[in-house]
Amino acid sequence: MRLTTKGRYAVTAMLDLVLHSDQGPVSLAAISERQHISLSYLEQLFAKLRRRGLVRSIRGPGGGYCLQRPIEKTFVAEIIDAVDESVDATNCAGEANCQEGEVCLTHHLWSDLSDQIHTFLSGISLASLVERREIQQIASRQNLRGRDQILMTMVD
Repeated sequence: MRLTTKGRYAVTAMLDLVLHSDQGPVSLAAISERQHISLSYLEQLFAKLRRRGLVRSIRGPGGGYCLQRPIEKTFVAEIIDAVDESVDATNCAGEANCQEGEVCLTHHLWSDLSDQIHTFLSGISLASLVERREIQQIASRQNLRGRDQILMTMVD
């Protein structure tokens, strides 16, 4: 069982957006630079997030993305679902054709685990993640690294 890169990147990008939204709309280029996620990949993810009503885009100079609703009402499971991702512990992608086209002995166990993981992620809001001290420390480190890179390019 694993969550693919698409789901991980979507949650990471949304958390970055929240952490930097106090400065206005956040550009995908800035998220790309801080999180080391391809800009074209972020564009694809944010198109899906926008269609699902999780973010809105602001055009023009100083434009970027903003959350569509409060961070307390935006949950990790919604983000993963919005990018057409699922956390599936079954070996058959939930199709119930695990063993030569039929349900295997442990299908329901792994299916129940998948449901439990989704329920767990449905209870984690972006607000609860932002409140975590570890996340604040990592964001501070990333911001300092970004400032150092800007200063170095100005010196060169």
